[in-house]
Amino acid sequence: MADFGGNAEFGSQRAERAVERTLGTLRALDTASVQAPDRPLTLEDLYKQQRMRMVRLAILLVDDPATAEDVVQEAFTGLYRNWSGLRDARAALGYLRTAVVNGSRSVLRRRKTAREYQPPHQADARSAESLAMLSAEHQAVVAALGHLPRRQREVLVLRYYGDLSEAEIAEATGVSRGTVKSTASRALEALQKHMRLH
Repeated sequence: MADFGGNAEFGSQRAERAVERTLGTLRALDTASVQAPDRPLTLEDLYKQQRMRMVRLAILLVDDPATAEDVVQEAFTGLYRNWSGLRDARAALGYLRTAVVNGSRSVLRRRKTAREYQPPHQADARSAESLAMLSAEHQAVVAALGHLPRRQREVLVLRYYGDLSEAEIAEATGVSRGTVKSTASRALEALQKHMRLH
């Protein structure tokens, strides 16, 4: 590992030069392998020319080759979906680069969230035995909740188990208060129908 200690200004200049050399070398290697086709650029051409460059970019951002591959694959998938709307090859490359950066940011946010997550205290968690002691009606409600779509289930659980207001649920789920209200209404209807059928 390089020593960037000593004078802070000198150390930062050395670090900057080292980064420039390293990334410049990688850029030169990647650029040397790119040959412009003698016809309009296709998505396949772009994939062949830029895939490893984009993977390297993602590795530099997320520091994990497997995750970087996933980020790049998602970026190319998005590019494929939007290919017909792009102006030219430069626009496609810009789209791809932005998609890789945004995908990498998402990965890093998820990592940060996972690192910061503190599981709730489990001492009062319901055991299978306590659920078994619920009345048949309560068991049916718990089972029916499991069949609801994610958002409907979240809204009902936050409202009736978490005792949150519509505003608090909206903030927790990232939707409007109106959406919380309509989702809760639809969820209750779906829950009722499910329980009636079973």
